[in-house]
Amino acid sequence: MAEHEVSVVAQFQAKPGKEAALKKELVALIGLSRSEPGCITYILHQSVEDKTCFMFYENWVNKKDLNDHLQKPYIKNFMEKAGSLLAAPVTIQLWEMIA
Repeated sequence: MAEHEVSVVAQFQAKPGKEAALKKELVALIGLSRSEPGCITYILHQSVEDKTCFMFYENWVNKKDLNDHLQKPYIKNFMEKAGSLLAAPVTIQLWEMIA
């Protein structure tokens, strides 16, 4: 069976007053992640209605490339720091591109 492109929607909610700090940490992930093999798209968004909410929209060639990404030291480092910045756990949804 052929591997399919994988899309990710990862949502983050900053603690009140931590929006700028979370944004800085998330922006720092962009260049590193975009340079990884298999990364097609890695785009950060901030909610227009709730400035504490951020979302990454990502596309990866396949699930293996995504799994490799999640094991990178800078991703693990971010996750260790995230607890002091986040109001809720990160929400991650995986989507398989079908058309």
